[in-house]
Order: sequence, then structure tokens, then C-alpha cells
Amino acid sequence: MAPKRATRSTRATTTPAPTATTTTTVTNAQLQAMIDQGVSAALAARDATRNGTDSHSSGTGVRGSERVARECTYQDFMKCKPLYFKGTEGVVELTQWFERMETVFRISNCSVENQVKFSTCTLLASALTWWNSHVMTVTHDVAYSMTWVDLRKKMTDKYCPRNEMKKLEAELWNLKVIGTDVVKYNQRFQELALLCVRMFPEESDKIERYVGGLPDMIHGNIVASKPKTMQEAIEMATELMDKRVNTIAERQAENKRKFENTSRNSQNQQQQQIKRQNTGRAYTAGSGDKKPYGGSRPLCSKCNYHHDGPCAPKCYKCNKYGHIARDCTSAGNANTDNN
Repeated sequence: MAPKRATRSTRATTTPAPTATTTTTVTNAQLQAMIDQGVSAALAARDATRNGTDSHSSGTGVRGSERVARECTYQDFMKCKPLYFKGTEGVVELTQWFERMETVFRISNCSVENQVKFSTCTLLASALTWWNSHVMTVTHDVAYSMTWVDLRKKMTDKYCPRNEMKKLEAELWNLKVIGTDVVKYNQRFQELALLCVRMFPEESDKIERYVGGLPDMIHGNIVASKPKTMQEAIEMATELMDKRVNTIAERQAENKRKFENTSRNSQNQQQQQIKRQNTGRAYTAGSGDKKPYGGSRPLCSKCNYHHDGPCAPKCYKCNKYGHIARDCTSAGNANTDNN
């Protein structure tokens, strides 16, 4: 048994304002328990702040170390396939380059310090010449210390001058669907709307301009539906146009079938009529083998021949004019009447 510890007590004095003192005794076991409790609380608090990054205990009972994220290298950046920009593609391509580059930044975990350095490696042709001139003017350290936002603004001022933006705004304001090609209209409208952001301070303004460029065959239906977002308006217009195109194609196919049937019937009728005409000509030609008389002798009503004077004798053996039966040289049989 460990001896008890006693605190030094003070004796009461006869002073006018005496103070009372107490005596507290703490054993070694109690002191050790208090220390262990404090250590346990501290360990629990530390484990709670690790957010589950510790690995499971190994066979030796030693905890694994926390996983450290690997820094993005240039090879990692290029594996994400960023776009290249030459400086001659135009405003739309520059905007697409911006969007693709920001996507690559996110998926490659590119640090802020390397964004300008890595992104400018995708510049080619005149764009690369422009960037190298800028680096030579302000030195490498200053050029690569700028932020991505500063680089984006600098390139926008270079390749998106104000007169070009006015042309794009005018194109967007007058953009309409050509024929039934809504897909091409959607793509161009979204490209221009992304550049001309100041034309549409509200989403409703953009929807109104989009619906205004649709053809009359679907314009009324879109207006009546009152879409709330651009995506809803685009999907609705695409679906309605597909239905109308299918309906038009079906009508054209039906009209083509009707026309073919009508043409076939008409052709058959013409062929039958031509056949009847040819048959009539054949009969006419067969019955008209005898050439018409071209002389001046009168037509005899008795023998139906043209001659002067009395009719020539008729052979009752061969039924021909010009001779009698006894002079007939024909081997054919005589008619019953003649017999």
C-alpha cells in the first residue's frame, strides 16, 4: 500500500479574518487513471480528425501512412488530349479551346502554377509566335507567373476584337432555321450565345431569341409550351421537327405511290388504245387490198366493175368474169347454184 499524500495544512490564527483550508489526498492509482483517461481522449480526438485516411492495422499493429496525391506532370496533362489553337480558326474555335482547356485542368488535377505553362504548349503557328513575342517582352518569369484568367483575357483581346464580336452579334440576332435542319441551327445558336453573353442578361431572353428563329411549322407549339430553360426548348424543337419531317416523308411516299399507280393505269390505257387502233388498221388494210379505180370508165351496177358496154360473160364454174364455163381452165369445183 502506497503511503497517502497529505497537503500541508495551515493552522488557524486569531486574526480578525481567518481563512479556511481543506486537505485533499490523491493516491498513485487515481493519478495514473486520470493520466490514462486524458491520453485516451487525446488519441480519440486525433483519430476523429483523420477522416478515415488511416489504413487497416497490419500484422505488426503499425498503422499505414496517409496517401499523398501525386502532382500533375506535363505527360499527365497531355494524356487528357487538350485542343490545339493556331490563331486562325476564329472566335468560336478560341472559345472551344478555352472550354476544353478548363476541362483538362480539372481531370488532370493541374496545379494553378502550371496552368499557363502547360496550356501555352498547345499554341501553334501564329498563336505560338504571338506568345513567344510576349515572353521575350516581359521575360519568362513574368509571363509564366500570370494566372489562367489573365491569359484568357489577353487572348480574347487579341483574337476577339470588337468588330468581330459585332458581326457575331448580328449573325445571332438574324439566325434562323434553314429548311428543316434544326440540329445545325441549335449548334450555331449555342456557339454564338456562348460568345455574345451580353445580349442575353436573362435566360428568358435567350429562349425568346431561340424560339424566334424556328420555322412556322413548330413555332406556335413551342410558344404555347412555354419552355423554362434553353435545354428544354432545344429538346422540344428537335422532337417536333423530327415528327414533322417524318410526316412530310410519309406524305411524299404516299403521293409517289399514287402518281406511279396513276401513271401505270394511264400507260395501260394508252397501250390498249394503241392496240385497238393497230387492230383496226389491220382490218382496214386487209379489206382494202383492191386498189381504187383511177380510170374514166363508168362503174357497172351489175358486176360492180368499171367498163363500157355490156358486162363481160361470167364463168359459172369459177365465178369469174371474162369467159364462160366451157372455156374455164380452173380446176376448182363449181358453186352449188351453178350446178
